Amino acid sequence: MRTLLTALAASTILAGAAQATAVYPLDRATILVSSPFDFKVELDAVHPEADISVTVNGKPYAETFGTAAEYVAEEKGADDAVLGSALILRDLALAEPGSYTVEVKAGDETRTVTWEVYTTPETPKAKNIIFFLGDGLSVAHRTAARIMSKGMTEGKADGRLAMDDLDHMAFIGTSSTHSIATDSANTMSAYMTGHKSRVNALGVYADRTAPTQDDPRVETIAEALRRTTGKSIGVVTTSELEDATPAAVVSHTRKRSDKADIVGMFYDIQPEVMLGGGSAYFLKSDIPGSKRKDDKDYVAMFREAGYTLATSAAELDAAQGSNSGKLLGLFHTGNMDTKLDRSFLHQGTVGKFPDQPGLVEMTRTALDQLSKNDEGFFLMVEGASIDKMSHPMDWDRAVIDTIEFDQAVAAARAFAETHPDTLIVVTGDHTHGVSVIGTIDDDKPGDEMREKVGTYDDAGFPNYTDADGDGYPDKIDVSRRLAIFSSNFPDYYETWAPKMDGPFEPSVKNENDEYVANEAYKDLPGAVLRIGNLPKSADTAVHAVDDVVLQATGPGAEEFKGYMEQSDVYKVLADAFALGTVQK
Repeated sequence: MRTLLTALAASTILAGAAQATAVYPLDRATILVSSPFDFKVELDAVHPEADISVTVNGKPYAETFGTAAEYVAEEKGADDAVLGSALILRDLALAEPGSYTVEVKAGDETRTVTWEVYTTPETPKAKNIIFFLGDGLSVAHRTAARIMSKGMTEGKADGRLAMDDLDHMAFIGTSSTHSIATDSANTMSAYMTGHKSRVNALGVYADRTAPTQDDPRVETIAEALRRTTGKSIGVVTTSELEDATPAAVVSHTRKRSDKADIVGMFYDIQPEVMLGGGSAYFLKSDIPGSKRKDDKDYVAMFREAGYTLATSAAELDAAQGSNSGKLLGLFHTGNMDTKLDRSFLHQGTVGKFPDQPGLVEMTRTALDQLSKNDEGFFLMVEGASIDKMSHPMDWDRAVIDTIEFDQAVAAARAFAETHPDTLIVVTGDHTHGVSVIGTIDDDKPGDEMREKVGTYDDAGFPNYTDADGDGYPDKIDVSRRLAIFSSNFPDYYETWAPKMDGPFEPSVKNENDEYVANEAYKDLPGAVLRIGNLPKSADTAVHAVDDVVLQATGPGAEEFKGYMEQSDVYKVLADAFALGTVQK
């Protein structure tokens, strides 16, 4: 038996070595017909070009691709060490649909990958697509938002979220090419290109070289729309416009933190509507608040390109009468404040940026502007702080932002009532390990807050109210509130209550460069130290690997069903717009 195991181990090692060569796009990639992408072969050793054989469906690759690739004898890494030889062919497009098997041989290195090149119907199903991305949106966020916003009587919800009644549904797998876990960049990039990638990567396959913007590119939906249609493009977010989710609509970089360069990528595409935060990366370096290191003034450049600029809710409202058709809204140097801080508590940075518009207002403005184009539009709307508040386990801010996100969905559904040729998609990019387990009742006897947690029959119902009917609870710090907890966390003090003085900061770095519980919360009534289950390098809770829920309605929505990968979502969008057929 031991001999057999040894033999199996040896054969496994040999098989791994034989498959060490990397080919991009990866095996099982799905590629839109005529959509440009970069082809790359990475070999683990240095090989003369004549010794490298690459075939496609049994023929020399140059015969199928129509041109030869650039040969790199010695590709080098960050430390200038030689990594091996490579072949690179930029801006390749395959005009014929079908299965393509690429075989690479060089010495004892071999690799075989198969791609599926697909086409789309000649006739578009939809004129418009509104793609809603709740960053980090998990089932628990939706459940909590419904209970907080609508209430519950005798076990039945007293109302429904706008997203509850979208009539087609799928579960979406979110894993990246290198890990079961994901981030916003990988998933949103897959949604916007049809290609999975690595954590932190946007619009590229992450290769082995050090530069962040030389990796093999794939076409984004914005580029496909510019190439094949006359449709308008809109991007709306409560984060920085250069953050991972909005950036995925236009960007190509291995590193989502290349924010200054991502602004340039937005400028290259010039979406007709761009609304969000992140002005620090648009401003010239010598302007206070700028985070640029060069003399490019993208605010001036966008203005020169015909954009109307809005920096406040009042200016956004005034800009709706603009005839330019191009609108740039920059309402914060960084991420915009949460709905709870912005509209109710006036905490966070609201004092510095007092007139930030909300996601609903920005969505309505974008729809008004984009619908002026008779050829239609693609609009991406992100509720960013569902995620940004779930990381620090600030559940009340995350849930209030979920309610705001849902009200933006309601605005889109109202638009679709008069524009039935509109496909609406609502999904998340990843989940969080968050669950609603019952209620916390301050009126229960005892000093220990954990004894005030009600589960099962003892949970009862929370006592939120909405007297003004705006869809938000009148108070979040009610006496019997939702008990929401994370499955993963750093060391922190559980306070059992909403953070009324500003967003939660659960942990801080100590002198050993480790994250420890933030003692600012230590002496709050009932606070309990929770020893984390994450490495001490983690300062907040992390993403979960659970599938996300996608719901959709409108023409083409029927293609969303069962289990799908993130990269499958793009094909449905491409089908709806017939992007696989060049439109006249």
